[in-house]
Amino acid sequence: MALQHESTAPYRSVQRALRVLDLVSRGSSGASEAELARETGLSGARLTGLLRMLRREGYVGQGPDGIYLPGEALGRLGTARPPIQDTLDRLRASVGAALYVGRYLDGEVTVIHVNDGPETPAAREWVDFRSAGHATALGKSLLGQLDGDALRDHLSRHRPARLTSRTITDERVLTRRLGLQPASVPVLDLQEYAVGTVCAAVPVTAGAAVGCLGLSLPVEQVHRLRDAAEILNREAPAVLLSLTL
Repeated sequence: MALQHESTAPYRSVQRALRVLDLVSRGSSGASEAELARETGLSGARLTGLLRMLRREGYVGQGPDGIYLPGEALGRLGTARPPIQDTLDRLRASVGAALYVGRYLDGEVTVIHVNDGPETPAAREWVDFRSAGHATALGKSLLGQLDGDALRDHLSRHRPARLTSRTITDERVLTRRLGLQPASVPVLDLQEYAVGTVCAAVPVTAGAAVGCLGLSLPVEQVHRLRDAAEILNREAPAVLLSLTL
């Protein structure tokens, strides 16, 4: 299976983050920002933004002398609670929506994580997500990352069915729209999967692994969808880092 297009920005951010974590954890004295800039080749806004993200996620801390040290989240790696759970908890609180992590595994649209709560309930899976990839934001984000042969194979096994009046069922129209979708722009689902629910998804992809991060909102909150999707896009590197660790 090949990728049609790949959003490399989150992957590169994770590579840089892992390098910073290695430098911070290497000795007992941590590392200064000047040392990190010298060793990683990053400086200015890029390094500042990366360190801000790592501090927010708890992977690094900062002493009174400005030295960066391993954070609590880094120390918890290998414990019963995976890093992705804490990251999704914080992101769900930030966007105010149920969150989903999807992967394209063994030829199927697969949801590997759902993070919801009393105030942010998950969308009801009234049709199996594996068969509804053409209609959900998460599914379209995953399918849009496939090459032509893999996409045709998927649609031959999961014919696009009409789930609501907004569902795209014409394979040519669906394929064209997926091909025109910029990798850096969130995919939206405006009641295509279920009446009363709107969704958004962004790629979270490293190498040959096809993945995405999605959210769902009740249609009454559709005015929040684009802003929430932008937050999702901005926080994709933190989620990818948590999945990597």
